Amino acid sequence: MSDSLPAPARASGRARGARGPSRADEFSVIERTYSDDPDRLSIGIANIEAVVPDIEANKDKLLRATEIFRERGANVAVFPEFCLSGYFWDERTACRQYMDAAVTERHRDWIDQELRPLLGGSLRGLVLNNLSEGSDGRYWNRTFLVTPDDDEDNDFLDPDRSYDKIYLPGIERDFTSSGLDDRFVLDSPLGHGRFGFTTCYDYLFQELLRAYTLEDRVDAIVQIASWRAIAVRDYPLMNVRTDTYYGNLWDAVMSASSATNQVWTIACNAVGRHAVSGAAFWGGSGIWAPSGIPLIQASHINEQLLVVHNLDITGGRQLELDDFDYAFDFRDVYRQVEGTKAFARLAM
Repeated sequence: MSDSLPAPARASGRARGARGPSRADEFSVIERTYSDDPDRLSIGIANIEAVVPDIEANKDKLLRATEIFRERGANVAVFPEFCLSGYFWDERTACRQYMDAAVTERHRDWIDQELRPLLGGSLRGLVLNNLSEGSDGRYWNRTFLVTPDDDEDNDFLDPDRSYDKIYLPGIERDFTSSGLDDRFVLDSPLGHGRFGFTTCYDYLFQELLRAYTLEDRVDAIVQIASWRAIAVRDYPLMNVRTDTYYGNLWDAVMSASSATNQVWTIACNAVGRHAVSGAAFWGGSGIWAPSGIPLIQASHINEQLLVVHNLDITGGRQLELDDFDYAFDFRDVYRQVEGTKAFARLAM
């Protein structure tokens, strides 16, 4: 699937130098500037906690965060997985009743009448994730783009304009179905690059990221997540132990996959504790350059809004390709087997 990101409008002339966190509403806000070119893409990332079970509280939080992103000059703002509902829990009947009420189809009017009107000016798109109605008593875990009213093709739940999570861990298998399309690519106009999408667990599957890189030639992966923090790994004779293995994995994999695929990773993760299950989410939303270096990363504990101004997606990636082009070098040794996603070694 391929579509287009909205063209960014030039933001107002705010002072944009690097500075410490500020406060807006109840949020800590961190702003950074990547380049001096105001025609590049400015991105907002919401490292926020979903209130469970309280859809209306989550709506209010999305509205307030979106207003802040607009005021700070973001062109596109990205929110975590399950941003309207929050995550599942083990009391199946109560959880399903709540999630049935939270599916995006039941909140179209709110998106159209309250959230969408906040778009305009410099803010041209919101990347959201929530459950969508499926079949056989299951949901789709769907990431979609909300654009302004002046977008002629703005049915945000159209399957051709959205991405359904593919790889389903644990409890998610009881509630959701795997997406039918392997990948989703959005093209940004005016040379701002190509964007592929993953949802949480998807990002751990290198075959998916490699396909985005080698076949779709994306410049950036937008990773939406409710990635947990707590898991124990213990190697007693080596005197090594961690209680935050999942969280440590997030930090390591974002860097490694960005570097080995030479793409940006724009990652937005939930933070805080689930009010019913007590599960802790790692936060740590941020932006990783194609070098694998994290340019900005939010708190693992507290809510924060990040805004990075004038991000040169294509230029920043080209800097790495000018050093070593891994895709080019890979194709020197391997070719894709026609009609498949497999690669075979070339005769040397």
